[in-house]
Amino acid sequence: MDLTLPATVADPFTALSMKSAAWLAREEPRITGIDSHAHIFVRGLPLATQRRHAPNYDATLDQYIDQLDGHGMSQGVLVQPSFLGVDNAFLAAVSKRYPRRFRGVAVVDPEVSDAELETLNAAHVVGARLNLIGLPLPGFQERRWSALLSRLNALRWHVEVQAHAADLPYVLDSLLAHRCTVVVDHFGRPDATLGANDPGFRHLLSKASSGDVWVKLSAAYRSGEGTCGTESGIALAGALLGAFGAQRLVWGSDWPHTQHRHLIDYAAAANALQQWIPDEATRRTILTTSAANLFRF
Repeated sequence: MDLTLPATVADPFTALSMKSAAWLAREEPRITGIDSHAHIFVRGLPLATQRRHAPNYDATLDQYIDQLDGHGMSQGVLVQPSFLGVDNAFLAAVSKRYPRRFRGVAVVDPEVSDAELETLNAAHVVGARLNLIGLPLPGFQERRWSALLSRLNALRWHVEVQAHAADLPYVLDSLLAHRCTVVVDHFGRPDATLGANDPGFRHLLSKASSGDVWVKLSAAYRSGEGTCGTESGIALAGALLGAFGAQRLVWGSDWPHTQHRHLIDYAAAANALQQWIPDEATRRTILTTSAANLFRF
């Protein structure tokens, strides 16, 4: 895998603030908070042929670092946006250059080569994302999927899932049968009218005892039917905390909130966590210990 960016694309490492440069220069920077879900991209990157949308703005590394610094977050996890498909060069270049501050979660095809996986692994990518919104569910029993999941397990990568809650029983059971570590995006995306009573969400809760499932407290607005989702997140977070405990929950800003920037910004996303998890010590565990263990900081 070539991590060189196209000549037409801006260098993602330019214009780092002096504050960020000082942070990166520390020998052992302290973990004050880990944002487990954000995206960076610029216009001009190759787009996936099959995509739901393509932003008409840039979300640069420098802009993201400003958000982290402004909200007391020491590290971030860069998740490959669905509209960039399986070309992970942009996020991998960042996580490779700044391994003490960033990790990556890539999107790969089942047919990805071992060499490309090794290159991504060396760039501090620690997971592979399955964004299943609007797509047919994978046939995990097929040989190509079984082989991929075995390779991901060998690298100690987790499998990150974005799916509607109705699809979680099949997806979770299939991935756990392959002995994967699974990270479920965005509260499990329950139906907005059902909330914590969504059968798929209840199935997610039932998998806490496996010890191999983590959940991201992030982007409640993606299940909120045109709202920021903060209120619905309170009930969902309470149920998840009761089932999983703080040690297997992480928080993500979902910056830059693609397709929902009219509803929320980074400050509101950070403030929502305080409402979802009122206890400061519990929040601290979610933001530091739990995320550091999962993403191997």
